[in-house]
Amino acid sequence: MMNDWLPETVCLTSFEGNWDKFFKAVYEVFEKDFVLSKPFFRGRKLGLKRHPEYDGKSATFWHMISEGHSESERMPDLRRCERMSWPKPVIENSKEKELRVWAEPKGSNQRIYLWFEKEGYLVVLEDRHTYLLPWTAFYVEKEHQKRKYMKRCERFGELS
Repeated sequence: MMNDWLPETVCLTSFEGNWDKFFKAVYEVFEKDFVLSKPFFRGRKLGLKRHPEYDGKSATFWHMISEGHSESERMPDLRRCERMSWPKPVIENSKEKELRVWAEPKGSNQRIYLWFEKEGYLVVLEDRHTYLLPWTAFYVEKEHQKRKYMKRCERFGELS
C-alpha cells in the first residue's frame, strides 16, 4: 500500500510500449516538479544541476532517469523513469517516519540521502552550502544494496 503523498508510477505500458510518448510524459513530470516549480527540503529551496545538458534537458533530469559512471555513456533506466513522480514528494515529505534521512561528506560539500526503505527508493541531494541540488534518485532492487544504504544511514546517523 502506497502512502497518500506518494504518487503512482508512470508506466511504459500506459503508452502501449511507445518509448517516445513515455519519455515525453516522464520529462513533463520532471519539468512540472523541478523546472516550473521548485521543491523545498526542510525550508531550503532546491536548484537544478543544468550542465552538462543533453538534448536541451538538464543534468539533474538525466541523472534521475539513467545510470552509468560516465556522463556520455549513461543509459535510461526504466525503473528510474517509472518513478519520476517520486523525488519531489520524497524531498518535501522528508520528515515522514517511513523515510530515513542522513548526510555524508562528499568533497567540500555533503550529500543528503533520503531513503524510503519500504519502497526501495533513494533520493540524493547535494548540499552546496548556500543552496541544494537534487543530484539523483533511483530504485534499489538488490538486497545487498538495500543493506548497504541502511548501514550507511546507521553509520552517519539520521538528521532530525
